[in-house]
This record gives sequence, structure tokens and C-alpha cells, in this order.
Amino acid sequence: MIHPGIVPLVPATLRFDQIRRRFGRLAVLEGVSGAVSAGEALLVTGRNGSGKSTLLRCLAGLLVPDAGTIEYQEDGGTPLEIGERRRRVGFVSPDLAFYGELTVAENLAFFARLRRAELTRGLDLLDRVGLPPDRRAGALSSGMRQRLRWAWALLHRPRLLLLDEPFQNLDAAGERVTRELLAEHLAGGLAVIANPSSLEIDRVAGRLDLGR
Repeated sequence: MIHPGIVPLVPATLRFDQIRRRFGRLAVLEGVSGAVSAGEALLVTGRNGSGKSTLLRCLAGLLVPDAGTIEYQEDGGTPLEIGERRRRVGFVSPDLAFYGELTVAENLAFFARLRRAELTRGLDLLDRVGLPPDRRAGALSSGMRQRLRWAWALLHRPRLLLLDEPFQNLDAAGERVTRELLAEHLAGGLAVIANPSSLEIDRVAGRLDLGR
């Protein structure tokens, strides 16, 4: 039986080169490059406003860079188009919101239908991160919402995880279980992790400091 967090070992690579992104006159990313392969993590650091979240959104296919290339491949195939890449990745972001009037389980059921994922997997993940399935999402604490973001990100068994401040607002138990999920994912998947400061994480193959 495959553990809910484990990703089969299959070749997958992400490469991005000279990514540039402006918002009006503000240049947020100015020629950022990096690469990560299956079984590895790339750690992106930098102060607030340095472009970490913007970079992850470009990699996820939620933003289109003004210049540069992004190539994400699975199973040695051709690079995925932006729409397909958007559907494949798992994304943890501080501004990811849920439907407050729905329960935790109802939120995951909705996303499971959109992502053609198994609801049983979602329920397994809720149990893993220690969330009550019948609690309304609007009544969750900030730390419990972060646990739910992790369950949402892993729902469709992505090979690529994009994690923006992944341990934000988590207590010691929450950070412990999400670190376990990340370690299990990196047994075969890959990840790009953005955080204001450095993190002690196994399998970090590269570090990218956006400074500022």
C-alpha cells in the first residue's frame, strides 16, 4: 500500500532561465534562473518583496513571465504547456483561500472533482494533517488553514510541489507532520520552496537567493 504522501520514483525536471516579470514600472524578477530534478528541492530565499512568490506563481503557470523560459517535463517527455503545468503542480501559498461556508471535507471534495483526484485520498490526508473533516473552513485557525493547504496541494499526487512559506503559522506538531509529508514527497518528486530565511531541509540540491 502506498503511503498518502509518497510519490512513485519517476523522472521529472524543472528548469527556468532568465525569468523576468514587471508590475508596471516595478521590476520584480530580473533574469532569475534555476533547475531542480526528481528527488531534490530548490530553496529560494529573499526579503519580503524580493519576488519569491512571483517566481512561484510563474512556475505554477498562474503568471506569465515577461521574458525567459520555463520547462517542466515528466517521464522524459516534451515540456508541458502552461495550462497542463498548472493542472499538474501542487501549490502551497499563504493567500490560498477556501470556501468558508463549506466544511473541510466539502472543500476537498470540490477540489477533488476539479482535479479528478480520489476523495478517499483527501480524507486520508486530512487524517494525516490532523484536521476534523466536519469543521467549517471559515472557523479554522491560521495554522489549521495551513494544514488544509498542504492537503489540497497533495490531493492529486503531484510530482512537483511549489511551496511558498510552507511552515507559516504552524505549531510544532503541524510543522512536524508537514515536514514528514515533504520528505516523503521528495522520495520521488521535486519541490521549489520559497521562504524569507533559510530552512533546514533534506535533499536541498540548490539555493537561490533573490536578495533585496
